[in-house]
Amino acid sequence: MTACLLLVHGWGLDASFWAPLRAALPEVPTLAWDLGFTGHGERPLPSPGSPVIAVGHSFGLLWLLHERPIEWCSLVSINGFSRFSRAADLPAGTAPRLLARMIERFGEDPAEVHASFLQRCGIDQPAAHPGLDRASLGAALDGLARWDERPAAVDLALAGRNDPIAPPDLTEAVFAGQAVEWHPGGHLLPRQDPEWCARRLFRLWEAWA
Repeated sequence: MTACLLLVHGWGLDASFWAPLRAALPEVPTLAWDLGFTGHGERPLPSPGSPVIAVGHSFGLLWLLHERPIEWCSLVSINGFSRFSRAADLPAGTAPRLLARMIERFGEDPAEVHASFLQRCGIDQPAAHPGLDRASLGAALDGLARWDERPAAVDLALAGRNDPIAPPDLTEAVFAGQAVEWHPGGHLLPRQDPEWCARRLFRLWEAWA
Protein backbone atom coordinates (compact mmCIF):
# COMPACT_ATOMS: atom_id res chain seq x y z
CA MET A 1 0.00 0.00 0.00
CA THR A 2 1.18 3.53 -0.79
CA ALA A 3 2.90 5.34 2.06
CA CYS A 4 1.50 8.61 3.38
CA LEU A 5 3.13 11.58 5.05
CA LEU A 6 1.77 12.41 8.50
CA LEU A 7 2.54 16.08 9.18
CA VAL A 8 2.62 17.53 12.71
CA HIS A 9 3.08 21.28 13.20
CA GLY A 10 4.97 23.19 15.86
CA TRP A 11 3.95 25.24 18.89
CA GLY A 12 1.32 27.92 18.28
CA LEU A 13 0.61 26.81 14.71
CA ASP A 14 -2.13 24.66 13.19
CA ALA A 15 -2.59 22.21 10.33
CA SER A 16 -2.87 25.02 7.75
CA PHE A 17 0.87 25.58 8.24
CA TRP A 18 1.48 22.66 5.89
CA ALA A 19 -0.60 23.96 2.96
CA PRO A 20 2.37 25.15 0.81
CA LEU A 21 4.27 21.91 1.31
CA ARG A 22 1.22 19.76 0.55
CA ALA A 23 0.65 21.76 -2.63
CA ALA A 24 4.25 21.05 -3.64
CA LEU A 25 3.65 17.31 -3.22
CA PRO A 26 0.53 16.70 -5.34
CA GLU A 27 1.40 13.03 -5.98
CA VAL A 28 1.94 12.17 -2.32
CA PRO A 29 -0.87 11.25 0.11
CA THR A 30 -0.62 13.53 3.14
CA LEU A 31 -2.41 13.91 6.45
CA ALA A 32 -1.94 17.07 8.52
CA TRP A 33 -2.70 16.69 12.20
CA ASP A 34 -3.85 19.68 14.19
CA LEU A 35 -2.80 19.69 17.84
CA GLY A 36 -5.61 22.07 18.75
CA PHE A 37 -3.58 25.11 19.74
CA THR A 38 -6.02 27.41 17.94
CA GLY A 39 -9.10 25.43 18.89
CA HIS A 40 -9.45 23.13 15.89
CA GLY A 41 -7.77 19.89 16.94
CA GLU A 42 -8.09 17.03 14.45
CA ARG A 43 -6.05 13.86 13.87
CA PRO A 44 -7.28 11.91 10.84
CA LEU A 45 -5.95 8.36 10.69
CA PRO A 46 -4.16 6.87 7.69
CA SER A 47 -5.72 4.06 5.71
CA PRO A 48 -5.29 0.68 7.42
CA GLY A 49 -2.01 -0.90 6.37
CA SER A 50 -0.60 2.29 4.87
CA PRO A 51 3.05 2.90 5.84
CA VAL A 52 3.39 6.20 7.69
CA ILE A 53 6.25 8.65 7.27
CA ALA A 54 5.93 10.94 10.28
CA VAL A 55 7.13 14.50 9.74
CA GLY A 56 7.47 16.80 12.73
CA HIS A 57 8.11 20.52 12.48
CA SER A 58 9.79 22.11 15.51
CA PHE A 59 7.83 21.08 18.64
CA GLY A 60 5.92 18.67 16.41
CA LEU A 61 8.93 16.34 16.29
CA LEU A 62 9.34 16.44 20.08
CA TRP A 63 5.61 15.76 20.47
CA LEU A 64 5.76 12.76 18.13
CA LEU A 65 8.71 11.29 20.02
CA HIS A 66 7.11 11.86 23.42
CA GLU A 67 3.55 10.79 22.63
CA ARG A 68 4.23 8.02 20.06
CA PRO A 69 0.62 8.37 18.85
CA ILE A 70 1.02 6.07 15.87
CA GLU A 71 3.48 3.58 14.47
CA TRP A 72 5.65 4.97 11.69
CA CYS A 73 8.05 3.42 9.23
CA SER A 74 10.19 6.54 8.91
CA LEU A 75 10.67 9.77 10.88
CA VAL A 76 11.55 13.22 9.54
CA SER A 77 12.54 16.39 11.38
CA ILE A 78 12.06 19.85 9.91
CA ASN A 79 13.46 22.58 12.17
CA GLY A 80 12.98 20.01 14.93
CA PHE A 81 14.65 18.75 18.08
CA SER A 82 14.45 15.87 20.54
CA ARG A 83 15.10 18.18 23.47
CA PHE A 84 14.65 21.96 23.56
CA SER A 85 15.73 23.17 26.98
CA ARG A 86 19.31 23.45 28.14
CA ALA A 87 20.86 20.65 30.18
CA ALA A 88 24.29 19.83 31.53
CA ASP A 89 24.89 17.68 28.46
CA LEU A 90 23.06 20.04 26.10
CA PRO A 91 24.49 23.56 26.54
CA ALA A 92 23.04 24.53 23.15
CA GLY A 93 19.48 24.23 24.48
CA THR A 94 17.30 27.19 25.40
CA ALA A 95 17.98 28.58 28.86
CA PRO A 96 15.39 27.35 31.40
CA ARG A 97 14.92 30.88 32.72
CA LEU A 98 13.78 32.05 29.28
CA LEU A 99 11.24 29.26 29.06
CA ALA A 100 10.11 29.95 32.62
CA ARG A 101 9.58 33.60 31.73
CA MET A 102 7.64 32.65 28.61
CA ILE A 103 5.43 30.32 30.66
CA GLU A 104 4.86 33.06 33.24
CA ARG A 105 3.97 35.63 30.59
CA PHE A 106 1.71 33.12 28.87
CA GLY A 107 -0.30 32.80 32.08
CA GLU A 108 -0.77 36.57 32.08
CA ASP A 109 -1.41 37.22 28.38
CA PRO A 110 -1.50 34.12 26.15
CA ALA A 111 -2.48 36.05 23.01
CA GLU A 112 0.52 38.36 23.31
CA VAL A 113 2.95 35.49 23.92
CA HIS A 114 1.47 33.55 21.00
CA ALA A 115 1.76 36.50 18.59
CA SER A 116 5.25 37.40 19.81
CA PHE A 117 6.50 33.84 19.31
CA LEU A 118 5.11 33.62 15.78
CA GLN A 119 6.81 36.92 14.92
CA ARG A 120 10.09 35.54 16.23
CA CYS A 121 9.61 32.51 14.02
CA GLY A 122 9.33 34.79 11.00
CA ILE A 123 5.61 35.51 10.61
CA ASP A 124 5.55 39.31 10.34
CA GLN A 125 1.84 39.81 10.96
CA PRO A 126 0.43 36.74 12.69
CA ALA A 127 -3.32 36.39 12.42
CA ALA A 128 -5.28 36.85 15.64
CA HIS A 129 -6.73 33.61 16.98
CA PRO A 130 -9.65 34.31 19.32
CA GLY A 131 -9.99 30.57 19.86
CA LEU A 132 -6.56 29.96 21.39
CA ASP A 133 -6.62 26.86 23.57
CA ARG A 134 -4.75 27.93 26.68
CA ALA A 135 -4.63 24.42 28.12
CA SER A 136 -2.99 22.74 25.13
CA LEU A 137 -0.61 25.63 24.50
CA GLY A 138 0.38 25.71 28.16
CA ALA A 139 0.92 21.95 28.28
CA ALA A 140 3.11 22.17 25.18
CA LEU A 141 5.20 24.92 26.76
CA ASP A 142 5.71 22.65 29.74
CA GLY A 143 6.78 19.92 27.33
CA LEU A 144 9.32 22.23 25.72
CA ALA A 145 10.75 22.88 29.17
CA ARG A 146 10.80 19.28 30.43
CA TRP A 147 10.70 16.65 27.70
CA ASP A 148 13.89 14.88 26.70
CA GLU A 149 13.52 12.27 23.95
CA ARG A 150 17.20 11.77 23.26
CA PRO A 151 18.61 9.77 21.64
CA ALA A 152 16.26 9.89 18.68
CA ALA A 153 17.07 8.59 15.24
CA VAL A 154 15.53 10.28 12.22
CA ASP A 155 15.76 9.26 8.59
CA LEU A 156 15.87 12.86 7.39
CA ALA A 157 16.63 16.10 9.20
CA LEU A 158 16.08 19.43 7.45
CA ALA A 159 17.32 22.54 9.22
CA GLY A 160 17.83 26.25 8.70
CA ARG A 161 21.20 27.91 9.07
CA ASN A 162 19.43 31.05 10.32
CA ASP A 163 16.83 29.40 12.54
CA PRO A 164 16.24 31.60 15.63
CA ILE A 165 14.25 28.89 17.47
CA ALA A 166 16.27 25.75 16.72
CA PRO A 167 19.71 27.20 15.90
CA PRO A 168 22.41 25.14 14.19
CA ASP A 169 24.30 24.30 17.39
CA LEU A 170 21.14 22.79 18.92
CA THR A 171 20.39 20.87 15.72
CA GLU A 172 23.92 19.50 15.53
CA ALA A 173 23.84 18.50 19.20
CA VAL A 174 20.54 16.59 19.17
CA PHE A 175 21.25 14.92 15.81
CA ALA A 176 24.91 14.18 16.49
CA GLY A 177 26.21 11.57 14.07
CA GLN A 178 23.16 11.86 11.81
CA ALA A 179 23.04 13.54 8.43
CA VAL A 180 21.42 16.98 8.44
CA GLU A 181 20.49 18.79 5.23
CA TRP A 182 20.95 22.53 5.63
CA HIS A 183 18.99 25.39 4.10
CA PRO A 184 20.03 29.05 4.43
CA GLY A 185 16.58 29.96 5.77
CA GLY A 186 15.01 30.10 9.18
CA HIS A 187 12.43 28.29 11.30
CA LEU A 188 9.59 27.99 8.80
CA LEU A 189 11.20 25.97 6.01
CA PRO A 190 7.95 24.26 4.88
CA ARG A 191 6.60 27.75 4.15
CA GLN A 192 9.80 29.56 3.24
CA ASP A 193 10.87 26.99 0.65
CA PRO A 194 8.24 24.27 0.29
CA GLU A 195 9.72 23.03 -2.99
CA TRP A 196 13.12 22.44 -1.35
CA CYS A 197 11.48 20.45 1.44
CA ALA A 198 9.20 18.63 -1.00
CA ARG A 199 12.07 17.35 -3.14
CA ARG A 200 13.72 15.74 -0.15
CA LEU A 201 10.52 14.31 1.24
CA PHE A 202 9.57 12.94 -2.16
CA ARG A 203 12.82 10.99 -2.39
CA LEU A 204 12.11 9.40 0.98
CA TRP A 205 8.48 8.72 0.09
CA GLU A 206 9.49 7.02 -3.17
CA ALA A 207 11.48 4.49 -1.16
CA TRP A 208 8.28 3.45 0.62
CA ALA A 209 5.67 4.06 -2.08
